[in-house]
Amino acid sequence: MSSSPTKSPKDAAHEHALLLNSIAEGANEYPKPEHVNFTYGTAGFRTLATKLPPVLFRVGLLAVLRSKRLEGATIGVMVTASHNPEPDNGVKLVDPSGEMLDPTWEAHATALSNCPTTESLISTFTTLATHLRVDLHQPANIVYARDTRPSGPDLIKALERGFSVFGESVKLNDLGITTTPILHYVVKATNDRTGEYGTPNIKGYNEKMSKAFKTLIGNRGPLAPLYVDCANGVGANALSDFTATLGEILPVHPLNTATTTQGALNHQCGADFVKTKQALPPSIQQSGVLAKPNTRACSFDGDADRIVFYYQHETKGTFRLLDGDKIAVMVAMFLGDLVVKAKLDEEHKLQVGVVQTAYANGSSTKYLTSRNIPVTCVPTGVKHLHHAAQRYDIGVYFEANGHGTVLFADHAIKALKSASPQSPDSANAIKNLLAFSELINQAVGDALSDMLLVEAVLAHRGWGASEWDAGYEDLPNRLVKVEVPDRNIFVAVDAERKLQYPLGLQDKIEDAMKKYDMGRSFVRPSGTEDCVRVYAEAKTTTEAENLAIAVTDLVKMASGQI
Repeated sequence: MSSSPTKSPKDAAHEHALLLNSIAEGANEYPKPEHVNFTYGTAGFRTLATKLPPVLFRVGLLAVLRSKRLEGATIGVMVTASHNPEPDNGVKLVDPSGEMLDPTWEAHATALSNCPTTESLISTFTTLATHLRVDLHQPANIVYARDTRPSGPDLIKALERGFSVFGESVKLNDLGITTTPILHYVVKATNDRTGEYGTPNIKGYNEKMSKAFKTLIGNRGPLAPLYVDCANGVGANALSDFTATLGEILPVHPLNTATTTQGALNHQCGADFVKTKQALPPSIQQSGVLAKPNTRACSFDGDADRIVFYYQHETKGTFRLLDGDKIAVMVAMFLGDLVVKAKLDEEHKLQVGVVQTAYANGSSTKYLTSRNIPVTCVPTGVKHLHHAAQRYDIGVYFEANGHGTVLFADHAIKALKSASPQSPDSANAIKNLLAFSELINQAVGDALSDMLLVEAVLAHRGWGASEWDAGYEDLPNRLVKVEVPDRNIFVAVDAERKLQYPLGLQDKIEDAMKKYDMGRSFVRPSGTEDCVRVYAEAKTTTEAENLAIAVTDLVKMASGQI
């Protein structure tokens, strides 16, 4: 509740002292381990779960500060480490719009988490509250959840201890075990004053997705069966809940659903495994399910915010990956066609655009630009992709790893809702565009939502996996991790596609690229490790590998290793 105007300075000071004492008690229960440095990055905090309880306590403090600063807007907290191995865990905050934490607050999270003592934590907390002009008497609202990791309950306990120091001024909504995208959805829906986005709970999410999907499929169902690798993670729970709501329109066969088996999470399965290894998870390989003609499958990651599709080539029997680039191209082309069919007047014409990173396969970029779909390239990291996608009327972004979504601008939704259709075809296109805007989780990449998006587009096109795959052929590529004594000497510019420093290295890389047909390579310093990553692609596998070796040698020379 807001502070009373009649409260005396003495009473206010007493309340403040009680709060600081309460923080001190909690901090003493969760002291920061020595010789460990925590950094809040794009994915929040991530490390071994055993190191994280003090971080969770402090994240609890920061989440409440953020909500109070925003006059009681609901903030989300998700305890997950996504595609990381099971001993890891992590935590990230979600802002009221359902997007990731405001980047300016990442530094505050890092500062609080690295306070070495209780005294320094109280000092930093007080400084932050003052500097950020937080009225500590404001109410706060928090919604939080975790994935299926065994370390989750202990970390939630530490998080709740952080919330508890503020007493009854904090209203909590514990979603329990659920996916990261559902947590984002609930945060966005809770803060939506119009009530149009959806009911702010898991049931509301399932009902919204189900209704939109049924609208899009119409009388085209039931569709062909889909096999879903759930990475032995929380996506298995979410898929089971959702299919109970959806019914028989999409027959789903969940695989790798052992959420309580120790060590199973992300182990030789999941989206990251499939993308990195360019191969089927062994469990799916052994089951033989993809040996049947026209059978497709997909893999979620551990917290169900990434998805990749794949199938086996009918005649060659080879594994074929349909990754984030393939999803982005198919979806952008389809939505672009719908916009043309909608025949909106000149004043309300909508532009569909795609946002990629330098890691996107060159063939996908060429395919889009040759068909007049604009492409923006941004630095690696979802926050860069998301913000760039917001500049389009309908912005499609997917990282090659399968994390992505589609953003419909508010004015685009208004234009579609107020449009006067010129024909039954244009009315149908408008109806479908609006249904896609409901089906797609616009807060964040969402494996379940993106799975339905792909299935809906395939159903409308009348395609199987092989027809989808036939649009363009990925250029062979290679990604190499090169350890270096000091990554800071490598400075990337132009959306990480070129090196500004060391001086002269970029010219040498470009000379190497010219020696290979369709050669492209770039060097990107890691944000967390003393290494750089070399990406290379060319017309043949041998040429891509040779280009990667040549650029790796140039990097080693520039860092004094050769």
